[in-house]
Order: sequence, then structure tokens, then C-alpha cells
Amino acid sequence: MRTRRLFWIYDSNRRGRAENICTIFPKAITGQANSLAPCDVCWTCHGLRSVSLVSFLVLIDTPSPPGTAINSAAPKPVNPAVRATRPRALLLLAVALILFLIFAVSAGRLLVRDRPEKSDVIIVLAGDSQDQRYRRGMELLRAGYARHLFLDASSDSNYFGHTPAEYAEAFLRKDAGEMSSAVSVCPFEEDSTVTETRFVAACLAPLHPQSVLLVTSDWHTARARSIFARRLPQYRWSVAAAHDDRIFGTSWWQHREWAKTTFQEWLKVGWWNAVDRWR
Repeated sequence: MRTRRLFWIYDSNRRGRAENICTIFPKAITGQANSLAPCDVCWTCHGLRSVSLVSFLVLIDTPSPPGTAINSAAPKPVNPAVRATRPRALLLLAVALILFLIFAVSAGRLLVRDRPEKSDVIIVLAGDSQDQRYRRGMELLRAGYARHLFLDASSDSNYFGHTPAEYAEAFLRKDAGEMSSAVSVCPFEEDSTVTETRFVAACLAPLHPQSVLLVTSDWHTARARSIFARRLPQYRWSVAAAHDDRIFGTSWWQHREWAKTTFQEWLKVGWWNAVDRWR
């Protein structure tokens, strides 16, 4: 046990001298002295005032004599429930942080589905600025994955006097070559994967297919398949990914554009699952 003793240090005839003023017990003295730490200077304490610049009070911890009782109130007991809650909260925080890090590392891969199956029709979704989706769809068509390919293109906007659907038709006539009879444009309106399903359904109806293969950008595959399977459950759906390293990579933290695409797609995934799915 250690007690606190207050000494009055002053210089008498230029010789250091210390006089023991009192023994300090916790909560047994004035608030000012009781708040002092060892070796703190106290210029005014117990009504004593320094008489010169070399005279001051100092608080020092010293061992208590054996059997000395300290006149202090017992510490308040800590509620066991509060004590048990703290480590539990820290554990939950650590688990949440670990799960978040696992999700962050896997966020890019979770967006991608690339499991094409042989189907009756291939649908190439709109939204690609470098023809990567179209090229991937034609590759699968030539490989025998389907008998017909639809290329989605917007018909409710104009660029230099023509709609994207009109440009797409002209493009297919030149590019498809020997496969031109097996490809056609599926025009749609409104820039949304959810609304696109209505126009795709109208294009598919005359062919009476049983299965459909979607082709879209890799980051869009998981959400696109979920939307089409939900809105058009009469067909069996599979999906193939078209890659564009400028826009997306599963290691999204390596490039700003990849991170941007990943973040925006997860926002759309969240909106689809929380709102549009149930409309």
C-alpha cells in the first residue's frame, strides 16, 4: 500500500530543506491537493501560500506504514453485464471487419457469370461501346451455341439522323457475312436492363425458343441473368461474358475505372434485389 505525502520545500539560507506538512489520504483533503499527481507543484494548498519563488508544495507517493488504513470510499462495483458486453462488442466488430474485407476482395468476382450453354437463341444485350459483346455473341453463334442471334439496339434516340437500331442493321449486313441470315436486330426503348426484357420477349415470341443464351459484359452477367430469369421465367437462361479490360477487372482495386465499374454495378445489384425485383 502506498500513501501520498505533501512536503513543503523551500530554501533556507540557500540550503534545501523539506518539512512534512501532512500525510495525504485519498478524499481526505481539499479537491486541489487531492487532484495532484506525484511531484506536481501546488502553490496553494490547505490554506498554505508560498512565501517566495523558491517555496512550494510537492506531492510525493511514499510507502504506507504497516497496518495503515486508508480513509477512502470503496470503488463502485462494475456491472457484470457491462463487463461482459465489451469483449462481445469487440468480437462482433472484428468479425464484421473480416467479413467486409472478404467481400471487398471478392466483389469483382461475385459480379461475373460465364457459363454459356447451347440454346435456341442468343441475345446480345446493348450497352457495349467497343463491340465486345457482339464479337463474343458471333463467336458463340459460329461455334454452334444457337441457331439465331439477336443484337439489342436502342430505337428511341437519334445520332446524326439515325437511331442506334438503324446503325446496327446496316452494320450487321456488312459484318455478319455468311451468318447474316441468322442475325437480326432487336430494337428496344428506355435504357434499363429491366425494361429491356419486355422488348426481348417480343423478339423471342415468333421463334418459340425453349432456351436463351445472354451475352453481355462480364461485370453485368450476374445481374442480367437474374433479371431475365425473374421477368421471363418461361425460358431457360444461361449467360456468357464479354471482357473489356478498359472497363473492368475482378481485381478492381488495381485501376480507377475498374473500381468505378464495380461500385456502380453493386449499387444496381442492390437496387434490383431490394426494389425492382418485387415490382
